[in-house]
Amino acid sequence: MLELFNGESALWVLFTTGFLSATLLPGGSEANLIATIKLGDNAIWLVVVVATIGNTLGGMTNYWLGRLLPDKTSKEKHGHKALLWLKKYGYWSLFFSWLPVIGDPLCLAAGWLRMRHWLSFFIIMVGKAARYTVLALLVQGLL
Repeated sequence: MLELFNGESALWVLFTTGFLSATLLPGGSEANLIATIKLGDNAIWLVVVVATIGNTLGGMTNYWLGRLLPDKTSKEKHGHKALLWLKKYGYWSLFFSWLPVIGDPLCLAAGWLRMRHWLSFFIIMVGKAARYTVLALLVQGLL
């Protein structure tokens, strides 16, 4: 079965699972990242970049879905934990968009709150790249 997923096809699978796992759909891309690294057909940096791009684009999909929701910039004191984090910590909350459960709603809430998309994109990307880099280093035994 692993013969089907080598080289370029493994990267496409990784990109796709990275993208889908960052949307509101359930799933995770970590296992595919580890499998792609273990196959050894691609440079580690390329595996991390592909996973980061897919996962970041999935997060930005949530952001843009949030932008489709009616504008909600009121000063509510109660709400979803992601919304509260964004109101308290601002853009830096998006660094943690890779976290399970709360990460996807963070991106959605950022769009809903009409946060600047380029700054949101950059911080989401940095957080996701950091996560995949640490995971790749752990798999390689470098951490």
